[in-house]
Amino acid sequence: METTIRLNQTTKTELDNFKQYKSESYDELVRKLIYLAKLTEKKPKLSQKTILEIKDARERIKKGEFYTQAEAKKILGL
Repeated sequence: METTIRLNQTTKTELDNFKQYKSESYDELVRKLIYLAKLTEKKPKLSQKTILEIKDARERIKKGEFYTQAEAKKILGL
């Protein structure tokens, strides 16, 4: 079942900026945020280093700087 929700334009813009890839749906995005919120409740102590590594990785993904599964297998000789 699908539904519609109203968002402030600023909230929508923030959600759009949080997407890892252009075609990521809002449902995927909200599910990811829920997962992260639950994870943070269970394991609240991420180091600053870990937080920066996650942020850097997300930026690389947005820029398309990553290997596909097929590319990684080829590089690893699998």
